[in-house]
Amino acid sequence: MKKNIRNKVVIASNNKDKVEEIKGYLSRISVKTIPSYELNIPEPEETEKTFKGNALLKASHTAKLTNLPSLGDDSGLVIPALNGKPGIFSARWGGPKKDFNLAMKKVNKKLMGKNNFAWFVCSIAIVFPNNRYNIFEGRVYGNLTWPPRGKYGFGYDPIFIPLGYKKTFGEMKKEFKENISHRSIAFNQFFEIIKFF
Repeated sequence: MKKNIRNKVVIASNNKDKVEEIKGYLSRISVKTIPSYELNIPEPEETEKTFKGNALLKASHTAKLTNLPSLGDDSGLVIPALNGKPGIFSARWGGPKKDFNLAMKKVNKKLMGKNNFAWFVCSIAIVFPNNRYNIFEGRVYGNLTWPPRGKYGFGYDPIFIPLGYKKTFGEMKKEFKENISHRSIAFNQFFEIIKFF
């Protein structure tokens, strides 16, 4: 049974690239999206130990401040050969400025000579003003490559080749990537449960 929510949702993120990608998914349905940065809402400190926990933390924080349904997203790159790192610290590997060129160089240096198998995780949480919530998670598996390739996407996209493909996410146009990505898988689950009106 689908859950109905108001025709408005706050995207609990100050990452403009991520917000644009999320807006792309939500454009499939009739819903008004408001990025939290337009409301001057700072992101909370990510203190949880899982992607799901951090997604829920962001969404809960924003829903409490806006009294509107709020969507939180936490995503990252998991590399088994590096004991799951960078994981929930994926953005922090880029330093204070979240420089993903720096983060990708760090991954390449640490991974040298090791298995390059990895996966992306995306957890999305929707929190309602009455504190009810749902969490969805998508994963896409692949291998890392060096040097970075492609001008599309963001984050670690230029070094990630999904299984079954020859191009990195960074070489895939937005419309194509949005059909196969970890975020796409999470949003497909989301649309099965959540209905906007």
